[in-house]
Amino acid sequence: MDQLEVVSSSSSNLTMVSSSSTGSGNGQQVSRYENQKRRDWITFGQYLRNHRPPLHLNRCSGAHVLEFLRYLDQFGKTKVHGLGCPFYGHPNPPAPCPCPLKQAWGSLDALIGRLRAAYEENGGAPESNPFGARAVRLYLREVRDTQSKARGISYEKKKRKRPPSTTTLPQSSSQASLPLISEHHRNFHGESSGITEGLGGGAKY
Repeated sequence: MDQLEVVSSSSSNLTMVSSSSTGSGNGQQVSRYENQKRRDWITFGQYLRNHRPPLHLNRCSGAHVLEFLRYLDQFGKTKVHGLGCPFYGHPNPPAPCPCPLKQAWGSLDALIGRLRAAYEENGGAPESNPFGARAVRLYLREVRDTQSKARGISYEKKKRKRPPSTTTLPQSSSQASLPLISEHHRNFHGESSGITEGLGGGAKY
């Protein structure tokens, strides 16, 4: 397995794995999610090495994660209107405006989820996971609320409808009844695009 530069000190077993490792030794195909998680992990490692001064992963805090998220905004593709913009709160602006492009909240939220998992998979302790820091959760919540108001859209999840309660036929002494179970069932699927692949910006939401 090729190794990218190890960014941890000798007291930590956290490592950054090279992107050339795309599968297991038996050639098992890796899922799209796992590939994206690996790319995100490598990108964050490169960010730490390019940081001035360079940062070791085992000294990375929630504040450094916030720096990383703000750094990614320059590669964003989602228009976020300011309070002074005439299109503030307009979901479908009729004309262009000079408001900045940023990373969409959904992309940042998915990114943090992948990096949080990668940190622990690479030897990090859950209690010291910087991607799960309270400051990071508050920042994501603030981005969600700000973008929701600025873009005139809602990020609230739809509530799942409860299926009708199970009913049974009256039982008789000669024949037991079978329960009538409702077959109504809904699944909610979500797919997030990787935003660190080539630092190409998040998908529009």
